Amino acid sequence: MIADEQYIFKPESKRKISIVLGVGILLFVLGIIMAKSSGGHHEGGHAATEISKTLVASTDQEGGHEATAHEAGASEHHGSAPWVKRIYTSLWHNNIFFAGIGIIGLFFVAIQYAAQAGWSAPIKRIPLAMGQWIPFAGILMLLIWFVAKGDLFHWTHHDLYDPASADYDKILDQKSVYFFWLGSKGGFPTFYILRMVAFFSLWYWFYTLIKKQMLAEDLNGGTQYWYSARKLSAYFLVIFAVSSSVSAWDWVMSIDPHWFSTMFGWYVFASWWVTGLAVITLIVINLKSAGYLKMVTANHLHDLGKFVFAFSVFWTYIWFSQFLLIYYANIPEETVYFIERMKHAPYSWIFYTNLILNFVLPFLLLMTRDAKRHASMLKVVCPIVIAGHWFDFYNMITPGVMQYNGGVGLLEIGLALIFAAVFVWVVLSALSKVPLVAKNHPMMEESLNHHI
Repeated sequence: MIADEQYIFKPESKRKISIVLGVGILLFVLGIIMAKSSGGHHEGGHAATEISKTLVASTDQEGGHEATAHEAGASEHHGSAPWVKRIYTSLWHNNIFFAGIGIIGLFFVAIQYAAQAGWSAPIKRIPLAMGQWIPFAGILMLLIWFVAKGDLFHWTHHDLYDPASADYDKILDQKSVYFFWLGSKGGFPTFYILRMVAFFSLWYWFYTLIKKQMLAEDLNGGTQYWYSARKLSAYFLVIFAVSSSVSAWDWVMSIDPHWFSTMFGWYVFASWWVTGLAVITLIVINLKSAGYLKMVTANHLHDLGKFVFAFSVFWTYIWFSQFLLIYYANIPEETVYFIERMKHAPYSWIFYTNLILNFVLPFLLLMTRDAKRHASMLKVVCPIVIAGHWFDFYNMITPGVMQYNGGVGLLEIGLALIFAAVFVWVVLSALSKVPLVAKNHPMMEESLNHHI
């Protein structure tokens, strides 16, 4: 007999989350004050920008095309003050990061249905609750974009598309249809915004449909709801395969509009995916420690640990493949993306720390069988993975916006804590409103006897 379990979002948990939120707000405010007082500039920025221009200029001598400051990523549109741009950048960075975790919650559920997996039956409500963040992320994405688009995205400036302008950019003009289709070049990016709205709408729509089937199964039993959820999951996975890659191009890669990588969609997905797995694992472990999820055993933890281990290696494979292709081709307009991250403060230490946090430590700590089965080890590794990929997204986003005036300080840490606190509050609230265990799941018996 499968016991009913209901998660209770206790006042003590709310108080702890509120403390984290308060600390985050305090650090964020202090960070703003410090950024304003310093002016937001770092030494060496102008020299590094000149290096970027020189790299691209070397291509002109060989290839004969006209170079501009835009090609080096050195925008003539300075926009807001550096400290304001830093706030916008951190908002965008954190929203992209946590939006991905919410989307991966739904993706994890869909994968389990599509693969007809039985082992995960007792834990599927956790990733389902993570999907509740999707509409919040979508609304925030639109708000941040409309407020900060000119600072975050160089390609939004209309004079880049005017041949009579001194700032005319031939390369961006050729790419303009991707952003401005159905509208005028340099005007409102209709096609871009339509994609953003469509993706979040589709993701949340499939979330509500799949959730409806899962909850109906609790009430009525039978297998028809499982089959319906499986069919919906198959449709969602096809849509997600396209939308996740395009969203990576739109929201991250277009920050550096002259640079592109054909592997970038995979790269962002891999970073989102392993982060989402680490979050699921961490929540499962903490619920288990609190006396919930009685059906979850060391075998289930082993599977979650294997996922985190395997996809940390997968992320590294994608990272190295993208880096190696650009490294050995040694084409200046491609390598400048890595040079500004590898060789210049404040990004160089993050570039190398990224590999340690996201590959070396997870690989070594989770290599043995026992490590994957013990909550104590997973409690160490999962936060490392989550923090590591927060830095990964930082280095994807910040250099393209801030150039060499970025940094990781109280502002960035405070905003990360704010997002984390609100995200956890939303997830735990969603978790408390549904049965914690799907007792009528047709594969629950298989999960109860799961052994590896």
